[in-house]
Amino acid sequence: MFANAFRSAGRNGNGHAAGEALLPAEHVEAEFQRLKTGIHRELLDSLDLSRITGLSDDELRQDIRQLAEGMLRSRSRNLPAIDEERLIEELIAESFGLGPLEPYMQDPDVSDILVNGPREVYVERLGRLQETNTVFADDEHLLQIIQRIVARVGRRIDEHSPMVDARLADGSRVNAIIPPLALHGPVLSIRRFGHRPLQVADLMARGSVCPPILQMLEAAIEGRINVMISGGTGSGKTTLLNNLSKFIPANERLVTIEDSAELRLQRKHVVKLETRPKSAEGTAEISQRDLVRNALRMRPDRIILGEVRGGEALDMLQAMNTGHEGSLTTIHANDTRDALSRLEVMVSMAGFDLPVAITRRYIASAITLVVHLARLKGGVRRVMRVSEITALESGDYAIQDLFGFQQTGLDDRGIARGHFYATGHTPVFARRLLEQGIDLPPKLFEARQLTPDSSIGPMSTTAGMQEELA
Repeated sequence: MFANAFRSAGRNGNGHAAGEALLPAEHVEAEFQRLKTGIHRELLDSLDLSRITGLSDDELRQDIRQLAEGMLRSRSRNLPAIDEERLIEELIAESFGLGPLEPYMQDPDVSDILVNGPREVYVERLGRLQETNTVFADDEHLLQIIQRIVARVGRRIDEHSPMVDARLADGSRVNAIIPPLALHGPVLSIRRFGHRPLQVADLMARGSVCPPILQMLEAAIEGRINVMISGGTGSGKTTLLNNLSKFIPANERLVTIEDSAELRLQRKHVVKLETRPKSAEGTAEISQRDLVRNALRMRPDRIILGEVRGGEALDMLQAMNTGHEGSLTTIHANDTRDALSRLEVMVSMAGFDLPVAITRRYIASAITLVVHLARLKGGVRRVMRVSEITALESGDYAIQDLFGFQQTGLDDRGIARGHFYATGHTPVFARRLLEQGIDLPPKLFEARQLTPDSSIGPMSTTAGMQEELA
């Protein structure tokens, strides 16, 4: 039965040429998915909608299981040898979850799920990208999963709006793009957030950061120093921002602004704002820039911009320069100077023809700390540089590195290794912190290689961190 499952004249609906030999495992999996989608449609037609109204998820799952088992028994003579329990579990996943992708959504080691069409699914597990044998029945099956995701967050995807950013209930980021923009079928990318958000202790255990850097960042956050976190895709910017938020005093009011709400700030008094895309008629769009301007009227102590991407950069800098010190944001960039250059470009996108010198002076007065992260070989994330913008010199930024990470090679598993170090520079903003009663010991910044037990203390601002690490 499976041997000829994909042989037909011309090309089939999955893009395989006539007579093209497919792997036996792919034959079996594709037929399994077709069988499952057929039973799933029949199952939905069999549900008594009037009876299931008001049932809990657990009760509804049990109903679906009983219906599926009955359908399998009624057609058992005509079914190939299949794993019936797996089929039932996936039918439940089709009804409530993400179908064939559901096992990866439950796997804490999977950080990315990349679907390049119904026949090609990759996952990143423990920092390494690997191909899976997971397939969808066809393009329509994959498109149904995508539409289910975006519908839950009030977004839409169709030929008139063929790409979308969204999020899952657990905070995972989703991007989907479909034909005609995607040439070989729907494409889905999921950047997963773990069931339990990474904490400071987790970052320490993974070697992403070391105690002296955290000690300095905690003091900077408490002392209302403006911080910009830069890095490439998947470098850990959002995770670090979430953890830095726990250092903000509990009596402050925070307003977060994002395209897709992903931040999980570890504070109670948080107002979360999210942009709105254009409607089907091309109107009613609410941009990040609109939200930043509105946030200024909401009496925020700090504004946290999930990621600066465009003209809202100017409004963010104005907020930082006019009484909202201690604000935070992230930006995609390859290094510290690249982050500042990108910020200049974004300011120009606001529509004002500002001279470069004015733009740089504005940025230098608003942004004090730039924390740059990178994803290194083997999938490990590291804080690569912590830099202070001290002034402008001859029209360019005067940048002073405070801490850094030096990669020294790869271990026997192909994973990057190295060490953190202090440069020996004491930050200029230390004087500002001292005025607020936050005393950073000079020894913290002495030039040296840093180890996991290099923390300097005790210190009043690090009590919370020390308690957690204990």
